Amino acid sequence: MSDAEWAVVRDAMPVPAWLEGRGGRPEGYCRRQLVDAVRYLVAGGIAWRAVPADFPAWDRVYAFFRRWRDRGLVAEFHDRLRDRVREAAGRDPEPTAGIIDSQSVKGAASVPAASRGFDGCKKVNGRKRHIVVDTLGLLLVVMVTAASVTDREAGRTLLERLRERYWRITLVWAGGGYTGRLVDIARDILRIALAVVKRTDDTTGFVVLPKRWLVERTFAWLMHSRRLARDYEGRTDTSEAMIRWSMSMVMSRRLARQAR
Repeated sequence: MSDAEWAVVRDAMPVPAWLEGRGGRPEGYCRRQLVDAVRYLVAGGIAWRAVPADFPAWDRVYAFFRRWRDRGLVAEFHDRLRDRVREAAGRDPEPTAGIIDSQSVKGAASVPAASRGFDGCKKVNGRKRHIVVDTLGLLLVVMVTAASVTDREAGRTLLERLRERYWRITLVWAGGGYTGRLVDIARDILRIALAVVKRTDDTTGFVVLPKRWLVERTFAWLMHSRRLARDYEGRTDTSEAMIRWSMSMVMSRRLARQAR
């Protein structure tokens, strides 16, 4: 990270417990080096043991990553950056609308059989990433499942998490895979209007669909991180943490450019 970007990242990082007198042991490594190492791994798609010697030892970097994943710190860090990006764009930190979609990716040999499946529509054996983004394309909620899980099955859980965290959201645009009973559940139980945006019958070739292109752009941002080109993780919550780290890089760089 440049000094300008580190200034943005440092202000958004959660405060360690030992600094607030809540116990714990001070970290033995520079936090900037640890964050840089995790970002390097996500962007370059390398294995944990292949972390260069310029960074702290790979097991210390992994311990930092695991601690942030298990304690929800990476989600807190990501959400702080997102709120600042929204404020810099003249938006309220709390969104009122979102877009939902999914992406199937191949799973590596390290992905266990219990959390992988086959997506018959996309012909992909691996996992599926279900996300909800705001109208700027920034990540709100993410859930990783086996690729065999349909959009309707995962959509209810994803919308429930969305309602629990973002109480002001009342409208979500979705694709044709989210039709059926899910629309009624979202309206009657979750108080969310699920607007399905479909292709017309006479459409041929590639067409940009209103609102849905925003979430497709977010998937394109994620694919810039080589670690996300395929799912290598043994646990789904690790995959979700990798996605949040990737989006945090997108947002911190944007904030650093605006600061300059």
